[in-house]
Amino acid sequence: MEGQLILHFIIEENNLTTAGEASSKVKKRLSQLGILPDIIKKVVVPMYEAELNAVIHANGGFADVEINKEKIVIILTDKGPGIPDIELAMKEGFSTAPDHIKNMGFGAGMGLPNMKKYADELNIVTEVGVGTSVKLTVYLTKD
Repeated sequence: MEGQLILHFIIEENNLTTAGEASSKVKKRLSQLGILPDIIKKVVVPMYEAELNAVIHANGGFADVEINKEKIVIILTDKGPGIPDIELAMKEGFSTAPDHIKNMGFGAGMGLPNMKKYADELNIVTEVGVGTSVKLTVYLTKD
């Protein structure tokens, strides 16, 4: 792959119908670029989780994806309520999703744990009342 590719997506607030569209488009693009399926999974699973979190918890936001020959970096930014306790939010099963979201099969408390599990690097910057930025990095080459 020559150079780099930058993609930008708007994530709609409270719209579970369109949730996952950005990660689906990234999956398709990575496949077209010949990226291996195991790498695509490492990108798409945490991106989907972050996208859902933005829809469910944070009134939507933006996803910026940078693809180059060494790595894929995804930054999802929202203007939601922020995460008061990241350590608690990282625990499997912990969820602040409302009941109507849980009743639809979402909000099981696996979003942040899955991001950490699949991405090579996870960096979360959050401020209560201001919003959250989640940076996911997946390397294309093994050291």
